[in-house]
Amino acid sequence: MYAGLWRIIPGPWFVKLFVFVVLFAAVVYVLFFHAYPWVMQTFFQTPDVTVDES
Repeated sequence: MYAGLWRIIPGPWFVKLFVFVVLFAAVVYVLFFHAYPWVMQTFFQTPDVTVDES
């Protein structure tokens, strides 16, 4: 998969590396800030915890 992606990115190796790092960072950002929170809210709901002040 990575070899195929490396072949379709145009330019010399340093441009390919830069594009690959940017794509990787974009995927990590989307997973951390959009996909994982959605999965946690949808499938693993945490109960509301209240502390009784007595």
